[in-house]
Amino acid sequence: MRLCDIKRPRKANSSAKRVGRGVGSGMDKTSGRGHKGAKARSGPGMYLGFEGGQMPLIRRIPKRGFNNAAFANRFSIINVSRLSAVFSANDVVDPEVLIKKGLAKKRSKIKILGNGEINIPLTVKAHKISKSAAQKIEAAGGKVEII
Repeated sequence: MRLCDIKRPRKANSSAKRVGRGVGSGMDKTSGRGHKGAKARSGPGMYLGFEGGQMPLIRRIPKRGFNNAAFANRFSIINVSRLSAVFSANDVVDPEVLIKKGLAKKRSKIKILGNGEINIPLTVKAHKISKSAAQKIEAAGGKVEII
């Protein structure tokens, strides 16, 4: 095979179909959408799983099991290195302060992890604290309280 033998794929350079551009185009009036109905209208169309008005399969089969998503505890994880970067000596670190500083999300519990170093004394109040984080905070002269 040589370069002169290669052909372009069919319709490689065809332009998009321009609908609604007059009778002579063959795509006038309804522009290939037929007459009336949901697929003739503008907008997003049918939702995933739509079965023409019939009760969809996902709603026909019974629900089983338990989903913990509504009841799960969501934790904002903060390392001690972040605490030492944001707070100054003898500050009280609690969830409200962390939310104001942008380190934690609203409606989430706080967990302090021991990644990094801390060299300032802080009073840390959190829902959970790892052993290494508690050791580092106390070694720096701070206090740890679990809410």
